[in-house]
Amino acid sequence: MVWLIPRHSREILVAIQPRMKLRQEILRNARRIVVKVGTGLLTDAQNRLSLPQIENLVNQLAALRQQKKEIIFVTSGAIGAGMAQLGLKSRPKRLDELQAAAAIGQSKLMAIYDDLFGRHDITVAQILLTHDDLKNRTRHLNAQNTLTTLLARGVVPIINENDTVSVDEIKFGDNDRLGALTATLIDADLLVILSHVEGLLDKAGKVVSVVAAVTRDVEALAGGTDRVTSVGGMKSKLAAAKIVTRAGTPLIIANGDRPNVLADILAGQEVGTIFLPHTGKLAHRKRWIAFFQRPAGTVVVDDGARTAVHDAGKSLLAKGVLRREGKFGPGDVVSIQDQTGNEFARGLVRTGNILIHRDDLVIL
Repeated sequence: MVWLIPRHSREILVAIQPRMKLRQEILRNARRIVVKVGTGLLTDAQNRLSLPQIENLVNQLAALRQQKKEIIFVTSGAIGAGMAQLGLKSRPKRLDELQAAAAIGQSKLMAIYDDLFGRHDITVAQILLTHDDLKNRTRHLNAQNTLTTLLARGVVPIINENDTVSVDEIKFGDNDRLGALTATLIDADLLVILSHVEGLLDKAGKVVSVVAAVTRDVEALAGGTDRVTSVGGMKSKLAAAKIVTRAGTPLIIANGDRPNVLADILAGQEVGTIFLPHTGKLAHRKRWIAFFQRPAGTVVVDDGARTAVHDAGKSLLAKGVLRREGKFGPGDVVSIQDQTGNEFARGLVRTGNILIHRDDLVIL
């Protein structure tokens, strides 16, 4: 197995024997689990919904629920399902066609899930979200409360992006990001992303067992996707990893075609790639600032300000800002970058000498 371990700001590859103990320690107490499944696992070679594949996934999720795990299922597939009904062979490019496919496919998808989970006496709930729903503080908290209540009652929430109304300004971008934000929203113990890939591959094509931090060298290993029904690929999964691990939740990327993959993951077996969480969990409000907003602009700071903010936990003073990019004002979230263009923090803008108070600032 291969580990990616940052050392002195550089990425090194270390070949080691499998160490299931680490995974077992991380996963032993995982009770609240978000599982995200891509369109590719739900459809066949003709881009039609594959009932055998969906039933297999539902059976695995039901088995976890019967072990008293709290399961949140983030599913793609609505547009793919609608494409088949509309006779489309490639993903539509026009927004109205995408929305029409989603409208047809989402109802078909949920009917299947309701039936398959019902065979295990498990109630499901449909939740369709846009980025705006989680960006707005009140709606964010309402979504959090709804999910918490459903889980407390033994229901499996099934979450998808509301593609029938989403436009660029309110889209998550891909369901890997939606999965990460869902896990962050409800303080999950684990996020699992399943697709057709075994995990993150190194330059030699070997599965990376453990990633301690998503650095630029790690990101350089990622590729996109060439499936006609899909978006994202490994790049979107690494972006999701940066979100969820910073919030304090581990992520595993694994091949959903593997039999009993979820049971094997939770048993601590060397399946896929595990991304280790940062020490400690971010407070909910700081998660909302860091991950649920689109920065209105950027402030570039000098080295002294970076040290004060990043290393000493100080507020960002206006005198430490070298330049501002974009239009923003009090209450807006901005990206904070050093002089090399590296984003190392985000925060809510104030007025006066203290541009961003440390209570409103998150180190990434």
